[in-house]
Amino acid sequence: MIQITPHIAIHPDEIEEHFIRASGPGGQNVNKVASAVQLRFDMAKSPSLPDDVKQRLAVLAGQRLTKEGVIVITAQNHRLQERNRQDALARLVDLIRRATRRPRPRVPTRPTLGSKKRRLESKTRHGRTKVMRGKPGLD
Repeated sequence: MIQITPHIAIHPDEIEEHFIRASGPGGQNVNKVASAVQLRFDMAKSPSLPDDVKQRLAVLAGQRLTKEGVIVITAQNHRLQERNRQDALARLVDLIRRATRRPRPRVPTRPTLGSKKRRLESKTRHGRTKVMRGKPGLD
């Protein structure tokens, strides 16, 4: 079991790993060795995650989430396949951990009396400036 929080753990069978060739520099080695890892986690069908965590996870995943509800994480920063596997798994765990935190509800506040007065004074000053820019009267 992959422990996410004290209450949430996902089974390793829920994660699929595919090894692909990494892009970028590397000479002959990059053309021969499939060191990049593409990790796939089916969030929509996962029995390990509560519904509220799934909703927040879908928002946090962004472009990494497919229409079917699968999170795809690609890791190709390291030369070794094992390091890329660890990196991809760590990124998935971090993403799920961030989704477990409930956002604090916004507490609406009212403007202070001083801020209201300052706003009205600045509006009055701005209005006077605009009046001064007008054509001179017959006075």
